[in-house]
Amino acid sequence: MARDPKYDVLFQPIDIGPKRLRNRFYQVPHCIGAGSDKPGFQAAHRSLKAEGGWAGINTEYCSIHPESDDTHRLSARIWDEGDVRNLKAMTDAIHAHGALAGVEMWYGGAHAPCMESREAPRGPSQYASEFETLTYCREMDLDDIREVQGYYVDAAKRSRDAGFDIVYVYGAHSYLPLQFLSPYYNKRSDKYGGSLENRARFWIETLEKVRHAVGSECAIATRFAVDTLYGPGHIEVERDGIKFVEMADPLVDLWDVDVGDIAEWGEDAGPSRFYPQGHQVPWTRFIKQVAKKPVLGVGRYTDPEKMTEIVTKGYADIIGAARPSIADPFLPRKIEEGRVDDIRVCLGCNVCISRWEIGGPPMICTQNATAGEEYRRGWHPERFPKATTKDAVLVVGAGPAGSECARVLLERGYTVHLYDSAEKIGGHLNGVVTLPGLGEWGYHRDYRETQVVKLMKKSKQSQLMLGQVPITADRILAYGAEKVVIATGSNWNTDGTNCLSHEPIPGADASQPDQFTPEQVIAGGKPLGKRVVILNADPYFMAPSLAEKLALAGHEVTLVSGVHLAHYMHFTLEYPNMMRRLHELHVHEMGDHFCSKIEKGRLQVYHIWGEGSKRSYRGPGALPRNVNGTQRWIEFDSLVLVTGRHSEDGLHRQLKARSGEWATNGIKSVFLAGDAEAPRLIADATFSGHRLAREIEEANAQRPKPYRRETAVWGAPHMPGGSFEIVYQK
Repeated sequence: MARDPKYDVLFQPIDIGPKRLRNRFYQVPHCIGAGSDKPGFQAAHRSLKAEGGWAGINTEYCSIHPESDDTHRLSARIWDEGDVRNLKAMTDAIHAHGALAGVEMWYGGAHAPCMESREAPRGPSQYASEFETLTYCREMDLDDIREVQGYYVDAAKRSRDAGFDIVYVYGAHSYLPLQFLSPYYNKRSDKYGGSLENRARFWIETLEKVRHAVGSECAIATRFAVDTLYGPGHIEVERDGIKFVEMADPLVDLWDVDVGDIAEWGEDAGPSRFYPQGHQVPWTRFIKQVAKKPVLGVGRYTDPEKMTEIVTKGYADIIGAARPSIADPFLPRKIEEGRVDDIRVCLGCNVCISRWEIGGPPMICTQNATAGEEYRRGWHPERFPKATTKDAVLVVGAGPAGSECARVLLERGYTVHLYDSAEKIGGHLNGVVTLPGLGEWGYHRDYRETQVVKLMKKSKQSQLMLGQVPITADRILAYGAEKVVIATGSNWNTDGTNCLSHEPIPGADASQPDQFTPEQVIAGGKPLGKRVVILNADPYFMAPSLAEKLALAGHEVTLVSGVHLAHYMHFTLEYPNMMRRLHELHVHEMGDHFCSKIEKGRLQVYHIWGEGSKRSYRGPGALPRNVNGTQRWIEFDSLVLVTGRHSEDGLHRQLKARSGEWATNGIKSVFLAGDAEAPRLIADATFSGHRLAREIEEANAQRPKPYRRETAVWGAPHMPGGSFEIVYQK
């Protein structure tokens, strides 16, 4: 199929300085955990997007000097010739597919903790970072300013030598150029402080120097947060934002504009819980009114209708994307080929961001299980090794792991029977997506449902069996499939078993009319009373989401949390607005409290640190600390137990116990996948099903095959060494 003509504007080339983008799809800089130390990962992940039709592909933020060291997180670096060599693997691979490669030159000031280099970063004034911990910068004098500008120039030359077509002076997310521009950071009284013209001087001079160094060979871009979203005293788009663009426009070939700062950069990389695609348009549309150079806008654009609107209405010239390009590296090509229904739509869950925030590679994606595995495992998101056996596979459970496993097996040419008692593919996601703000997570289910149905039509012997009676071990043994995948998921504990005590809570019982699991609340089978207590020992989204749901329904909600409430949401950038939401709904939180026992209509809670700080040896059978004496009773009409999950692996255990009957029934292997193996993130459950389907012919497919590691080996040349090659599975 050919693309719909209404999308033609997205495929028109556009010049940025001396370079030409072949279309309007542009992967903006984003972190993956590769940096310069994992050149294979970096090159494979980025170049795959070039193959998929993205016209411009960038690194993550790329440090220009050891004074800008973001360890424990992982940035790219362009410090020396070794970095040039490693990053050239990326530019060569991108160029092989006809796309442009960009580098985002970064100096962080006080937002660079320098835990590896142990350098002291410099800034326009001295201040403590509001984002990092115990990180200050040193105020720059005029010599410092010239020296740091020299770092940009040297890094730009190295970037040119590494083959980059686009060189950024990165000023978004509260990094150094914006620190000079913003009166929030800049308290100077010399020619680099005070008026807008003075505050803009550092950025403009740096652009001039970089352009002089490489401008005829590279396009010069700047990434600019046109509004930091804090109002007066900061950057506001209709004040400093527009004026700075007018001042710097002659020096820039491309404006990459966004909003927000670093302390709450989820206002830029907006999670779908709070922000729809295009949420930055009310601010960024101003820039196109004054810029004479191409303007790139971001906003988690996944819909070609919206993308076309952005360009045709004059809000931006180029569609910038990070997360959508991770979820589907082939998004542009699918639009061009008229396959819009095949796009893996980004969920906006920000799990990709969470791995970088935690500090550990690789990046992962809930929608795209191959993200981060392109080099390590040789996985390609659109190509699959053909089946090497005629085995039929029965997949029990059509949740995230089971539906993904079935999809990949079907792509490979296997006969697949996907079996579930539910009426719809999706498993527990069908309930999760009904929670406030989580509707877009349903794209995970929708993509797999569309693909499985489509692939099953091509596979005459495959079957999708939904709405069935729960299958038994006897039926599986007699079913006739050579391989069986148990992907029956997990459920919330009904007895209060939790990560703090590893035991049930006395009196916890979700079969009682006034106690609930999250599934029971979502299903709505039992009525809830006015006063609801949510007992929480889970660090992610379920407890705050239920609190929001119930508060919106008019309940008085108290959250008793023995773990840091919603802690993982710090990493997905949802935490600040989630806390604001609970506050405006008057949800009462009791942090650092948990439950010792439950009785009819009340629970006994205690402060988890109430046993005191002193400890001593008191003999066998005696506590080394004092008995916690902080217990008190809280009354409730309904109690929701968000205390922990357990795998629904009973069917697998039954089959394992009868392994002696497998051969006589033609069964070669039985596998566990997803939450049925262990409760986990949806992204990891999806990966589990995907990996098993890719490796199902292996002798012990339950265990993953080793992956390629990029590492320095003692006594051997630094990796990668020798020739560089990206090899995908055949």
